[in-house]
Amino acid sequence: MTSVILVGGGRMGSLIKQDLIADGGFDLLGIYDIDNIAELDAAAPQADLVIDFSNKASLPHVLAYVSRTNAALVSGTTGYTEDEQAQIRALGAKSRVIQSGNYSLGVAALRHVTRLAAEALPGWDVEIVETHHNQKADAPSGTANMLLAEVDPQGQDSVVYGRQGMVGARPAREVGMHSLRGGTVAGTHEVHFFGKDEELCLTHRASSRQIFVTGAIAAAKRLMAREPGFYTFDELMFG
Repeated sequence: MTSVILVGGGRMGSLIKQDLIADGGFDLLGIYDIDNIAELDAAAPQADLVIDFSNKASLPHVLAYVSRTNAALVSGTTGYTEDEQAQIRALGAKSRVIQSGNYSLGVAALRHVTRLAAEALPGWDVEIVETHHNQKADAPSGTANMLLAEVDPQGQDSVVYGRQGMVGARPAREVGMHSLRGGTVAGTHEVHFFGKDEELCLTHRASSRQIFVTGAIAAAKRLMAREPGFYTFDELMFG
């Protein structure tokens, strides 16, 4: 049985807790959130695995715990800077680590299709639109940034986050990024490709957060069977 520490007591954390208990293959040792996250530094018990779906403010505590215990890490927290992402990847030198902004198999497929479309439609205008519930803290979403990386893997395009005022004609090699917030939307992502007299729109809609929970736990099981290192969701699920 794999012993687990869960970081994050919000909606995702609650769903993950339920599935960990129902699975029967995990021993949940504790849950840490904003009110007790400092206890992760010294008082938390040794666990085989940390699952982190919290807030980026928890990262220093998660990094310290994994560095101290060499526990495996499944991270689904978003909003990290490039430097913070690098710190997570560096844990792979001694621990099994996966970090992803989305644990949905459907979104993984959307990323692949987006890359193919971008390669097949050079010169087309691209706009990315993501929609989430009104409690989401970061924008754009981690998934939207992943889709941007598929559209522009070399980071050569300029990115505009919404538009206002007399912005003039749309320049070439610009990607528009738009974040909508409202209600209880679990997550919708659209990648629009605009050519002359035609448009291609690729869309993924999440009906509930359960798809992310299912994917995260499946990734955790596969991660525990691997050697120490940093893995992507694609590598674990499709490799």
